[in-house]
Amino acid sequence: MNSELTEKTDVKESRSSERPGGLGAAAPRTDSFGGWILYDGDCSSCTASARRFDRIFRRRGFLFLPLQTDWVMKRLDLEPGAPLEEMRVLTSDGRDIGGADAVIFLGRQIWWTWPFVALARLPGMHNVLDRGYRWIAAHRGCDHIGCSLKERRSLDRRFCKSAAEKPPLLEFWPAWIPLIGFPPLALLARNHVAPWQFMWLMTGAIFLGCKWLTFWGVRRQFQHVGVGRALAYFFLWPGMDAKKFACPTDGQNLTALNRRVLRKPASEVRQARDPRWVSRAAKELSGNVPSHAGRMPALSAKRRSIVVATAKILLGAVLLFGLARFAPDPRLTGWIGMIGMILVLHFGIFALLAIAWRAYGLDVRPIMDAPLNSTSLGEFWGGRWNGPFNQLAFENIFRPVARSTDPILGIIVAFLASGLIHELVISLPARTGYGLPTAYFLLQGCGVIIQHRVPRIRHGMAGQFFTAFIVAVPAFWLFHPPFVRNVILPFMKAIGAL
Repeated sequence: MNSELTEKTDVKESRSSERPGGLGAAAPRTDSFGGWILYDGDCSSCTASARRFDRIFRRRGFLFLPLQTDWVMKRLDLEPGAPLEEMRVLTSDGRDIGGADAVIFLGRQIWWTWPFVALARLPGMHNVLDRGYRWIAAHRGCDHIGCSLKERRSLDRRFCKSAAEKPPLLEFWPAWIPLIGFPPLALLARNHVAPWQFMWLMTGAIFLGCKWLTFWGVRRQFQHVGVGRALAYFFLWPGMDAKKFACPTDGQNLTALNRRVLRKPASEVRQARDPRWVSRAAKELSGNVPSHAGRMPALSAKRRSIVVATAKILLGAVLLFGLARFAPDPRLTGWIGMIGMILVLHFGIFALLAIAWRAYGLDVRPIMDAPLNSTSLGEFWGGRWNGPFNQLAFENIFRPVARSTDPILGIIVAFLASGLIHELVISLPARTGYGLPTAYFLLQGCGVIIQHRVPRIRHGMAGQFFTAFIVAVPAFWLFHPPFVRNVILPFMKAIGAL
């Protein structure tokens, strides 16, 4: 079979180059030839995927070829004109692998996709992957999806009589204009600036679009606090909690005890629920306990938070401007630099901003809330890591989808949207690696569903290990090597870190 395939290589490549879907790649050497990756040449998305991954698999001895090739159809007993339901891999030793099994087989050929292969070996995951593959294959080129969306929109307009019943996208469509319009405007500068500059430009466009989306719903409330508060929300706070900036700071709608509880960091809320603590706080407020007895712990907690945030800034600066340049590998240099940036920004500067706004009287939550303490993926992504943005996805994506369809679909759609946003700020500046950030977040969504359905790994040490494994091990799908090489390292050079 090996000789049969390799003898036909030149002929098949010449035939495939004549087809619109043919790649026309040069055949690899006989001793390194692994087989053919067979795709639907009449499918534009399949052809685009084949072109995108051609170089990666050609280095590993695999060539792409349309399924419509004459000898392929004879070899696989395919009827001319019959619908092609799955891709196939025809190996040099005669194996014929199709569908999700073919995707898993190809994943074994690339070192940075081994977490996906390991995930596929988990109990029940093969059926999930197979169903997902067949759904995508069945919907890759049809138009009935758009028709069903039009029918659903017409039903929404027919049955939603009041403004309160209208879908958020239709009721608040002006709120979505910046989020939809700013990224394409940033895309116009892609070929005129450095990749790292385009990354920050796209990040800023999405950030301001999300800010406007949250601001629109409470815009009238900002009339009571002034324009300065609105500008502070847009440019002096990275969170997405516009309602808290729209409220007056005098706490006129809160009791004194509530103000004492709400101004505490999120990690201290559990202590505030303790009846003994509530009783002591009530005594302090009533004057039965000296006032300085209640102020000292709060003051020391605030100082401790400031010291911790400052220490994280210093540690991040040491990693970014010191340790990173001594790393033996450029990829490791980029990863050390990224960790340093996250410590400086998310755990340092943003934490100090949260402390400052709480001292001013606004009940804002820190962007990061001890993510290492998460015992489940739902806890990690739901509140501890980048909490405000996850809350934004929950309110505007998950909740509407879950109400109209199913909570599981809501989880998948929410993580899919997060993956697509990260494609814009990671893969698009790097000009390659498309699909890896989306795959990473879809994996997180599947992990949330699996962990919810398997009680053994839902909480405790098992849940913490499962969460750390799913979040950290495939992290190089999210920050893939081309992004590190083309974006992070030039940015580190630009700021003097290298």
